[in-house]
This record gives sequence, structure tokens and C-alpha cells, in this order.
Amino acid sequence: MTIRRSRPFAVITTLLAALTVALLGPAAAHASTAGTVRNGASQPVYSYAAAVRETVWVDTGLDGDGDGRTDRVAADIIRPSEPAAAGLKIPVIMDASPYYSCCGRGNESQLKTYDAQGHPVQFPLFYDNYFVSRGYAVVLVDLTGTNRSDGCVDVGGPSDVASAKAVVDWLNGRAPGYSARTGSSPVQPTWTNGSVGMIGKSWDGTIANGVAATGVQGLKTIVPISAISSWYDYYRSDGAPLYSGTPADLAGEVESSSATSNCSAVQSRLATGSPSNGNWTAMWQQRDYVASAANVRASVFVVHGLQDLNVRDINFSQWWRALAATGVDRKIWLSQTGHVDPFDYRRAAWVDTLHDWFDHYLLGVDNGIQNGPVADVERAPDQWTQDPSWPAPGTVTSTLGLRPGVLTGGTGSGTASFTDDRSRGENDWAADVDLSTPDKTAFTTGALTRDLRMSGGGSITLAVRPSTRSARLSAVLVDLGPATIRNYQGSGEGITTLGTRSCWGDSTAGDSACFLDTAADTAQVDYTVFSRGWADLGHYAGLDKSVTLTPGKTYSITFDLAGTDHIVPAGHRLALIVAGTDNGLIDPPSTKPTVTVDLAHSSLRLPLVGGAGQLPRAAERIRARVLHGLPAGSPATVARPETFR
Repeated sequence: MTIRRSRPFAVITTLLAALTVALLGPAAAHASTAGTVRNGASQPVYSYAAAVRETVWVDTGLDGDGDGRTDRVAADIIRPSEPAAAGLKIPVIMDASPYYSCCGRGNESQLKTYDAQGHPVQFPLFYDNYFVSRGYAVVLVDLTGTNRSDGCVDVGGPSDVASAKAVVDWLNGRAPGYSARTGSSPVQPTWTNGSVGMIGKSWDGTIANGVAATGVQGLKTIVPISAISSWYDYYRSDGAPLYSGTPADLAGEVESSSATSNCSAVQSRLATGSPSNGNWTAMWQQRDYVASAANVRASVFVVHGLQDLNVRDINFSQWWRALAATGVDRKIWLSQTGHVDPFDYRRAAWVDTLHDWFDHYLLGVDNGIQNGPVADVERAPDQWTQDPSWPAPGTVTSTLGLRPGVLTGGTGSGTASFTDDRSRGENDWAADVDLSTPDKTAFTTGALTRDLRMSGGGSITLAVRPSTRSARLSAVLVDLGPATIRNYQGSGEGITTLGTRSCWGDSTAGDSACFLDTAADTAQVDYTVFSRGWADLGHYAGLDKSVTLTPGKTYSITFDLAGTDHIVPAGHRLALIVAGTDNGLIDPPSTKPTVTVDLAHSSLRLPLVGGAGQLPRAAERIRARVLHGLPAGSPATVARPETFR
């Protein structure tokens, strides 16, 4: 067992902080935990074992379950006892989640636990173990309808967001809090300075996005990890269903047993508001935080896996793009993993960086993190590069043309066609990229003479003629060439959990700071799918209404490709594959269409570092070979290990 970052310091530091307040008065108290800062970082000078552990029930002002009284949400709090005794006020790290009793948090699926009197004992994840001794409070909030909170789960909607925002308001003296789920004994947050940083993975990070989009005062920073920015884009992609079922199913998975009996009406609204036809409804509009990005005041540290096929990458890229106009400080980490927390793929660097981030934005420490590299990108397992901005400097959105079999820097021409085969998907297409198969059409460059980097989100316009009254479209970008990548399609989505543990902070008998170590789970491949986009052709004119297609009629549709940051190395080829149903990633249409693509009126737009001038020569050489009846180039030998099926 390795002990990490639990460096004890003399208790005298705490006493000096108290003495400073006594001598200098309230001005020193406003400096919060200034006595804990040394060498540009907060230090672990407070006792974790003696920390205050309590629950406050905060009134949301809503009655989601219709029981005639406003809903209260449970906020479990752990904070060092010494600052309040010394008259110091401290900031808060907050994680609002629906998962604290049903599903758990982190790689070990930790749950909240309580003693016989109902006092919180275990706070999932390492935030409390590491940060409490450094002068932070950690507040873990049960979203409405989950664990010990009232109300109903509304899956990212007004109640979800309001339940977390209410706690930020309470911490800033704007909302009432009580000592019990029922009763009228008020609790005041006299121990905090009101500065809040929200963090969380998946649904938790999604709520951080949603609360930030309200512009609530006191929220200084958010750290959304693998988070949703628009719930429509979690369930749909330009009209194409990504998942069967509705948000009501998800609500049923996390809702507490005490809430279920009163929440059937809410679940019914969730089901009817998310029709399978992919239409953009009022329910989706309520859950679109991108539309309210202009309200964000907090700094934002985005973390996402570039192979996240749960919360797909469009969610981080559109959120980042929307935030660009707000002027808030931003930082981004992009890994090769799937839906994985950075604590489990870059642990030491993550804890250090998060420590600096919170110290700066919640404690006001001038550690320079806001002036450092904006983007960290994982290029190969455990190999990272940095950029001063993202997308990378020199990125130009470049339009590429499509010709039969060829991806070119010039204009497009000709036609291509495919027949939807719901049994095949992107791995099958990439494996057969150089074979003529009826289920796809592929466009490739020749072997590149220099590295080609894409940084940001792309889009594609397709002019297509379906043979039936419905059709789905998929577009994927593929790096054709051998590489070692994280095995994002494995059970750990790019990580392997080891049997050893390392410790990150302080422990008690009921809450250990020691977590299972991890290592990269890698795979040797001969192709890498690195960006994707999907659409329902029935939404060619917009998302408000799906239309029945007229067989034989040509339709033009433009849809996004998810954000990426990928380098296709010299010697590899870049491929675009256009097809129908991407098996396992979108649901199929009701028919089996053959789709003809008018290449002259279709195009691909990619965020290329250095612009389109990086591409044409290789593309034109392959075109010349095709025109002269020669092979386009050496086909990729595609290995498809069992772990990738």
C-alpha cells in the first residue's frame, strides 16, 4: 500500500491562524483558510478525524411529488472543526448526485453510509479525505427523489437543477435549511464564506453544468467530468435514437422507494416528452444547458473521454464552444478512455491539478493555474501533450470533397450508395474499408506524407436519395494504420483495476482514503475510429418535426461530428465512412433503405491544424491511381481482437 499526499503539519499552524484572527479581526476571517496556505498550496493542517459531520435538509421551494409541502434535499456535510472555532470561514466542494444510495460513485461504487443516529459516516470518493484537512468543506447532495431527499427525479430537468442550486443558495444565505427532513429547526451556514465549486462525473457533472447555466451567485467553478450538456444529445443525435427507452426508465433506476409512489405523473411526463421519433420537444429544451451558456459565471474545467460512448463527445465539444463567448476561465482534459474518471487513469496528476484549481478559484491562491496550458490531450496510453488553447492554435475548419472512394481537398463528384444493414457497425465498416460491401461507402486518402491533426468538432453535409420512407445516416472518421490505444471497448473502458491501493488524504474507520490502483488497459489495433456523427434523414429540415420521406427524392442534411483531438500519423490513411445504422450505437429505422449519395453536393468539414493544405497532395495521388485503374493504395490489415467485439 502506498501512502500519497497525506503530509501532516504541526498543529501550531492552526493555532497561528486563530491568533491571526484574534489580532486582526474580521478582515483576517474573510481570508478564509489563509493560515493553511504554504508554498502556493493549501496544506493539510486540520484534523479529518475531528471534522464535523452533519446533514442539513435544504428547502427547494418546489413540490415535485405533489404532497402539499415543498421538497427538501439532503446535503451531507463534512468540514474541519477548527476554522469555525477560530472564526474562519471556508469554501465548499460540492457533488450533487442521484447515485449515493442506488448505484455508488467511483470505480469501487461507493455509497453513502450513516451511523445509528443517521449521521453521515462514509463520503464517497476522495474529495473529503484529501480536501477537508486543507480547509475545505465537502457537501454531497442527494438530488430530489433520491436517497434521503424529497421530491421526484426529473432527469436533468428543473427539479434536478433546482435541488442543487438550492444548496448553493443556502450556503450563501438565500435559502432555508433545516436540521431534519421534517420540522422547523433552522440551520444557518455560519461556517462558510459561500464560495462553492461543483464537481462530478456523468449525471453529477451534468448537474454542475445545469447549475452553472443558471448564473447562480456563489458558484465559483465547476468541474464536469464525462458530463451531459444537453439531454437531447444524450438520447438522440439529430433525430436518430441513441438508446431505446426514455428518461423515465432512468428515473426509475435511481429513484428512492419512498418517492416512487408519488412520482408516476413525473415519470409519465418524462416518457411522453421524449418521443421515439426524435423530435425536439419542450422537455428537451428544458434540459438544454448549452442554450443558457451565456449565463455561466463560474470557471469551467471540462474532462471527457474521447471514446466515451455513453455520454457521447458532442456533449463536451458543444458546451466548450458555447462557453467560448462567455469569457470565463476554461481548462480541458481529453483522454483516450471511455466513460472513466481521471482519478482512475491519471491519478497523481489529477489530484495535483484539481488541488491547484480549487485553491485558485475557491481560496484565491495565486498559483498560476489560470495561466498554464488550457488543454491536456492523451495521444497514446499515458502519453499526454499540452496546448495553450483548444481547439489547438492554427486550427482551420476546412471543407473536403468526396469522390468515389476518395477523400479530397478538391470538389466532389459522382455518386455512391449503400443499403442499411442493422447487424453491422463502425468496427465492421472500418475492418472492411478497402472491400466493397453493400452496407457502407468509404472515402480515403492515400498514405499521408506528414502528420494530420484534427482538433475540435467537424460536420458533414450529405445529399442523399433513399429508396424507402425512412433512413438513418452514420458518418465516422477512421485512422487507418497500426496503433496502441486504450481498450475503450473493454469492460473497464480503457483501464484495468489492480489489487493494490494508494491513499489520498486521511482516513477514519468508516471512510478510507485508500483506493484501488488502476493501470491502462491497452489494445493493438490497425484502425481507430476517432469521431462519429449520426442523424435521422426524416429530420433533414430541422429537429422540430420528423417527416416521412418520399422514396426516390433527394434530400440534403447537415449534421455534426463529435469533437475530437486526433493525429493521423504520416504513413497512415484518413477515412470517412458513410453508412446507415451503426449497430449498437443508434437504433435502426423502420425500413431497410438503399441510400444513394450525390457526392457533388456532399462535403465534409474538418477542424484541421494548418488547414486543408495538409491534405490534398496525398488525396490527389490516390485519385490519379484510381483514374488509371490502379489500386488505390495498400489496404489496411485490420486486426479485430476479441476485446473489441
